[in-house]
Amino acid sequence: MQSAAVFFDRDNTLNIDPGYLGNPEEVKLFEGVGEGIYKLKNECGFKIIVVSNQSGISRGLITHNQVKSVNNRINELLKEYNTSVDAFYYCPYHPEFNSPEKSQCRKPSPQMILQAAEDLDIDLSRSYLVGDSSSDIESGINAGLKTILINYENDNEKIISLKKRNKTPNFTTCIFLNACNYIIDDSIRGNQING
Repeated sequence: MQSAAVFFDRDNTLNIDPGYLGNPEEVKLFEGVGEGIYKLKNECGFKIIVVSNQSGISRGLITHNQVKSVNNRINELLKEYNTSVDAFYYCPYHPEFNSPEKSQCRKPSPQMILQAAEDLDIDLSRSYLVGDSSSDIESGINAGLKTILINYENDNEKIISLKKRNKTPNFTTCIFLNACNYIIDDSIRGNQING
């Protein structure tokens, strides 16, 4: 049977984003991230996958190795909660610096999600995406996922702009653990209906 997964954006969703994060020593997880991922992965059996745009590589501001070292640092911090991210996918391209073909992996395209689903045998109909930007939510909708907007700053503009384009997320919160609890409750409801 295929696995269900939770896809997370990285910067400003899991960790505080100082802008083009390249130094692993600067990685700080938001409150509740360790506990939330533990609940989703260890208690509920979701695969945990990160999908992030990293155009800083094309801009010459960070390197592939720096992105990977930040990803490794996130898993080091999650180890303290006895959990981890199963796979990291990132798009280093941006249409201002690269060809349209290369930039196709960039969210709001669902390409990274579809690639992960193929690589890791994931059932997208039972999976979720959690992110902080409208491009995250659109990417999740484009891949057929239920979507959760983490809106740490309570920015109403994000929600209004998504609603205007009929891209409303299934759930919105400013607290990471609320997003995880929504996913757990929703998946239990789905299992009861299907079971």
